[in-house]
Amino acid sequence: MVGLPDPRHRQGLRHPFVAVLLIASSAVIAGARSYAAIGQWARGAPQEALARLGARLLTSLNVRIAPSAATIRRVLCTVCPGGLADLTGQAPDPAESVAADGKSARGSRRGEAPAAHLLAAMTSDGRTGTQLRVPDKANEITCFATLLEPFDLTGTVVTADALHAQRDHAVFLVEAKKLSHLVR
Repeated sequence: MVGLPDPRHRQGLRHPFVAVLLIASSAVIAGARSYAAIGQWARGAPQEALARLGARLLTSLNVRIAPSAATIRRVLCTVCPGGLADLTGQAPDPAESVAADGKSARGSRRGEAPAAHLLAAMTSDGRTGTQLRVPDKANEITCFATLLEPFDLTGTVVTADALHAQRDHAVFLVEAKKLSHLVR
């Protein structure tokens, strides 16, 4: 994959990058909608399927080893800013509420580069609908509308921290997204 370089460090790599992406994609095509479900699909995949997808070969036993759900999650979150939502190509099912919050990703600071700051939208049942990386020279405020733009929020309660108590955000949510409740 020339257009999508492997973002992982060479040391400690056990699974080919393309194989991780193909296994995750195959699991999603088969109906998996969470990282746990993708991991479960990968563990139960037949050896022939794992071989075709390029899974790692344990030569001493001549057995294909699928990556764990944690490995798949790490790779997808590094490659796709929206994580699983980008891979599945769909917004989460309608939820009673959506919470928007940002966090700096632990362990993402490299040398002089600041830590990756992510803004995420989570549903009331704990699923991350989408997330995006906040540009290094910006803050969460500039990314709020971009994060929530793809979702139908009609009749949904949106919660966010005080940082998002902005006039522009309220106007966006009420007028553009037809939101009925905004909780700060």
